[in-house]
Amino acid sequence: MRRMRVAAVCGAAVVTAVGGVAPAAGARGAVRGAEAGLAYHGSAGIVGDRVDVRFTPHNQGAAAVPDSVVRIRWSQPLEEGQLLPARCAPEGDRAVRCRVGPLGAHDTGERIGLRVRLREAPTEVLLEFDPVGSDGTVDESRAAAERQRVLVLDTGDTYYF
Repeated sequence: MRRMRVAAVCGAAVVTAVGGVAPAAGARGAVRGAEAGLAYHGSAGIVGDRVDVRFTPHNQGAAAVPDSVVRIRWSQPLEEGQLLPARCAPEGDRAVRCRVGPLGAHDTGERIGLRVRLREAPTEVLLEFDPVGSDGTVDESRAAAERQRVLVLDTGDTYYF
């Protein structure tokens, strides 16, 4: 028993000294202080007043996310009454929330595709991806760290992020 404690303390000291995270005592495979790290990779393009967005959610962190939602905000107002995918819903006049679902540690979710119409045909639109908590609120400190911004120009090109 004593050797196990010494090994655990020494192991924690070594991990701390090299900048890692030590395993939590008594938790097999769990990591103390582990966090999720949500990111969204995909593409976006704009033609006239239509914006096509396709993305795949990724949890790059060491902690699982039991349920995940992403809010996508556009810098331009959206046309009202649009048909959205079943897991997406409008939020105000410039945002859409999409349910991503659970993501394990270092996991990739299902691809999500959206086609929205803007009220006007701009020359550019800024998209912002924010993680939303399971209670529906946006943790601004976490959102600022995980927020992704994509500037899409009306050039007919596809922009990858």
